[in-house]
Amino acid sequence: MSNYVIGLDYGSDSVRAVLVNIDSGKEEASSTHLYKRWKEDKYCEPSINQFRQHPLDHIEGLEKTIKSVLQKTGVEGNSVKAICIDTTGSSPVPVNKDGKALALTEGFEENPNAMMVLWKDHTSINEANEINHLARSWEGEDYTKYEGGIYSSEWFWAKILHIAREDEKVKNAAWSWMEHCDLMTYILIGGSDLESFKRSRCAAGHKAMWHESWGGLPSKDFLSQLDPYLAELKDRLYEKTYTSDEVAGNLSKEWAGKLGLSTECIISVGTFDAHAGAVGAKIDEHSLVRVMGTSTCDIMVARNEEIGKNTVKGICGQVDGSVIPGMIGLEAGQSAFGDVLAWFKDVLSWPLENLVYDSEILAEEQKKKLREEVEDNFIPKLTAQAEKLDLSESMPIALDWVNGRRTPDANQELKSAITNLSLGTKAPHIFNALVNSICFGSKMIVDRFESEGVKINNVIGIGGVARKSAFIMQTLANTLDMPIKVASSDEAPALGAAIYAAVAAGLYPNTIEASKKLGSPFEAEYHPQPEKVKELKKYMAEYRELADFVENKITQKNKQNEFAV
Repeated sequence: MSNYVIGLDYGSDSVRAVLVNIDSGKEEASSTHLYKRWKEDKYCEPSINQFRQHPLDHIEGLEKTIKSVLQKTGVEGNSVKAICIDTTGSSPVPVNKDGKALALTEGFEENPNAMMVLWKDHTSINEANEINHLARSWEGEDYTKYEGGIYSSEWFWAKILHIAREDEKVKNAAWSWMEHCDLMTYILIGGSDLESFKRSRCAAGHKAMWHESWGGLPSKDFLSQLDPYLAELKDRLYEKTYTSDEVAGNLSKEWAGKLGLSTECIISVGTFDAHAGAVGAKIDEHSLVRVMGTSTCDIMVARNEEIGKNTVKGICGQVDGSVIPGMIGLEAGQSAFGDVLAWFKDVLSWPLENLVYDSEILAEEQKKKLREEVEDNFIPKLTAQAEKLDLSESMPIALDWVNGRRTPDANQELKSAITNLSLGTKAPHIFNALVNSICFGSKMIVDRFESEGVKINNVIGIGGVARKSAFIMQTLANTLDMPIKVASSDEAPALGAAIYAAVAAGLYPNTIEASKKLGSPFEAEYHPQPEKVKELKKYMAEYRELADFVENKITQKNKQNEFAV
């Protein structure tokens, strides 16, 4: 009888389970569940960058996807030896003293502030600015130095501080807060003791300013200057953290019954999706793994002796063991990647949504077929036309900051811009400019790593964009002027989570060996095209000029507003 493990990957829109055969290394089955409430746009207000998710979406998806992969394969429950969960992050959830999400308790079922604050929620920009100001001015330890030197509104403390100030009821009811990956792990093991629960090293180190050198989380002296609530909360959080090759516990009797698994099934410590994805893509030293979806996360690993006490400025943290235990994991990324193109699609779709699909001339069946045809051909048609454009002609230049900038140098107050438009500019020209913009943003990250002494020898792409768009991948190879390999797995983060699970269950001695055996092969490789590399360098220079201009203008405006207040 073969042994199996399951990786569970929680993304922005859905959760995916992958069942992996440990003996053959084969991905036997996968299953995806779309979040019902999220799909209905509940609890979100994009106009103010509020993005919340109900824990029921995640719990329902957990049960449905795991049952589905077992049903598809006929694998017996006692053959599944371990499960690991990866999620987006930072996506904190307020919980009561028992570790139950507040949104699952009476009186908070429909309160967005009691729900998971999704990574892309930027309602806490002011709080992030306060954290950064204090870190530079309080004359104590700079707790942001291992976070790239800039704390983001996408992260743990800023989000908690914002909710605490906005909602007194949630503040008073929240005994503690848990990252999404920790909460789901806690649920599976039937956790009843938050104090002894093993929190994720990956989540704590990259998003909560946890570091061994200062004994864990930031000091109460520091936190109290932001808000006394944070200092009180620290006592109800954690000191130690754990890597994802370690055992968090066993599957509870309740969940074993629901899923048809054994209580002997190991549940490993949770992690973040990009870091798991890097493991699923066989990350190695000097490889940059780009997880490309709605946003990007760029992951690297380096030996302790190579990094030493050096800190890489402007990234999303460097954490011992966040990717490969025993090595430093480095994270960067873009707040919007696929989302940039999705935004443009939404803009162009406005006439269809408001004039065509509402038309009384067309029958409902015609509208349905038309909608399906447009969905299937929208991006492919734009791509085909964009590929025919001559790069030597005058082209628009765009910034990729439609959701702010994650790295280098986090600044979620930044906005996108497009320049060099003319009467000759058509939709394919703008689409091409937006594709260039997300690739140019990627180049800024690569340049920052290399300027800080982190060598990059090769790039690996994973995720939906990497596998589906040869045009984007070729443009990226030309922009970076280096080859890019694409992992063949549709579910690299879930596969990476499964690899962690295999190590936690003792089926492999360490993460590196497990990754080599179980990690995804590569299905494509893109090489730089010299002529296009040359042309894109000119546009890259214009991108930098536009970026500097927009950032300076926004910074000046914000300073004027602060002075006026």
